[in-house]
Amino acid sequence: LNEMEIQLSHANRVAAEAQKNLRNTQGVLKDTQIHLDDALRTQEDLKEQVAMVERRANLLQAEVEELQAALEQTERSRKAAEQELMDASERVQLLHSQNTSLINTKKKLETDIAQIQGEMEDTIQEARNAEEKAKKAITDAAMMAEELKKEQDTSAHLERMKKNLDQTVKDLQLRLDEAEQLALKGGKKQIQKLEARVR
Repeated sequence: LNEMEIQLSHANRVAAEAQKNLRNTQGVLKDTQIHLDDALRTQEDLKEQVAMVERRANLLQAEVEELQAALEQTERSRKAAEQELMDASERVQLLHSQNTSLINTKKKLETDIAQIQGEMEDTIQEARNAEEKAKKAITDAAMMAEELKKEQDTSAHLERMKKNLDQTVKDLQLRLDEAEQLALKGGKKQIQKLEARVR
């Protein structure tokens, strides 16, 4: 009987130990189930996050492609603008050279015109001087003719002088005519020459 009691007591201890182990195992199983549920939820969350990241990555890739296309277009526009700037700079340089040449030509023409105008003024002044001399010569000849007439009226002795004076008047008149013709001819030619140079 004692042995059976000992065995029963031992069996009870074993059963109690097994019950305790069962409870511990059930607790571990429950904790494991909780961890598993948490892990599954975490996995689902991670899947959703991965899907969101993939969608975001696709959007970013599309944006990158758009930005790349815009960058390429900008680069083409920049090169075109640089070429236009280079062409414009060359055109400006050419126009500057042409403008400088035109300014130099204008200055030379202004100098030539001023010189021609000076020569014209000198020629006109010479023609006026010749005209004044011709008028004076005519006046002198008229005075000499008047004096000759007076001498003719007053003295026959002065007849020879009258003839000489007449001849002198003729010579002076001839030279005067020649001087006038030469002055007028030379002045006209000089004026025509200067006008041709001005044109």
